[in-house]
Amino acid sequence: MKYTFLKVSIPVLLLIITMFVITSEFIQPAPEKKLTIATGSKSGNYYKMAQEYKTLLEQNKIEVTLINTEGSVENIQLLKDKKADIAFVQNGILTSEEKNIEFLANIYYEPLWIFYKNDNYTIEYLIQLISKKISIGSQGSGTKDLATKILNDNGITNENSTILTLGTKESKQMLLDGKIDAMFMVTSHDSIAVKELLENPNINVLSIKRAKAYGQKYGFMEALTLHEGTLDLYKNIPDENINLLSTSANLLARPDVPAELIRIFLKQVKQVHQKESLFSTENQFPNLLNTNLKINKEAKQYFTKGDTWLESIFPYWIASNIDRLKLLLIPLLTLLFPLFKGVFPLYQWSMRSKIFRWYKILNSIDKQINTATFEELEKFNEEIKELNVEIQEETKVPLSYMGEYYDLMVHLELIQNKIKTKSNQIQINY
Repeated sequence: MKYTFLKVSIPVLLLIITMFVITSEFIQPAPEKKLTIATGSKSGNYYKMAQEYKTLLEQNKIEVTLINTEGSVENIQLLKDKKADIAFVQNGILTSEEKNIEFLANIYYEPLWIFYKNDNYTIEYLIQLISKKISIGSQGSGTKDLATKILNDNGITNENSTILTLGTKESKQMLLDGKIDAMFMVTSHDSIAVKELLENPNINVLSIKRAKAYGQKYGFMEALTLHEGTLDLYKNIPDENINLLSTSANLLARPDVPAELIRIFLKQVKQVHQKESLFSTENQFPNLLNTNLKINKEAKQYFTKGDTWLESIFPYWIASNIDRLKLLLIPLLTLLFPLFKGVFPLYQWSMRSKIFRWYKILNSIDKQINTATFEELEKFNEEIKELNVEIQEETKVPLSYMGEYYDLMVHLELIQNKIKTKSNQIQINY
């Protein structure tokens, strides 16, 4: 019986293994667990966020390399040159689709801060900056790109003003030293530079009176209000409501970054940014809103449908590998269905064969009883006892076959009695 079972099952198992090997040739290999992220300067918020991503990703066995840059414009170029997989980019820098760049998510608001010297007058309109010395951010930064657009629309150029391209640190110091009149800075509200300048009585922040107008003109921007005392109630910072114009921080990626890496990256992004913040409600970020760029397929799937059924049960990489191997399940199920269909009859046959074998022994003994000698009857009796031990102690019969089992035991006892009766007759005759 065992030989028959192996004779049937081994070829089927070999066929299943062969189908797995053949099908696996058509499946993409698991991606290399490495990501390169273009951030910004080490003093900026992009770098701070990237460090958080890096910590979480490395817990998931992904090697992360961070590239420090001058900002959004340089980050975009790194994506195009395939020197970075993912990059932080200020919304609005790219205004149309790029073949080699895809949109992953908006992750938080990035207000535009315009600080100027406190010369005992208040600036309410950007046009009042004409003839001033203005720092608009370093070359390659998103701040420079946005500031240039806004200043040009207000008629402020190098012909009527002095426009400098300086980094945040240098701009801040020159503003404090009175060497420039104003500086533009696009960054989060919790930036150290923002807090220091808001606390300084010699520096004012421009409350943009026409913030909503700018928001309508530039579709990628929104008007926000920083209310009095929001940043520090004790020090009352700021000391009045401030109308701000805000863009948002975007994450962009190359289209050839493996879907598994994109998905697990977005899981960490969501973990970092889904919490409530000063300008956003819980789960407002990350999102796919307010972009003209092509949205990454995996990002759209993840933010629309969330975790897959497999991800809710298994750790990510196990779920991912199962998902990748789902193509192998088609030939496997095709082969297993007839195999399982044949297992039950085979099992039935194997159970019955045991009972039939015992009946065969009993039948053979029964046919010889009438002509057997006393010695042969004693031998038959010993065989019956051994058979009884084998049936009761050494063989486990499933409950579904107990009917046949008890019939066998009755017949076994019947043969024992028949042997005993025959033995008694022979003894009497002697």
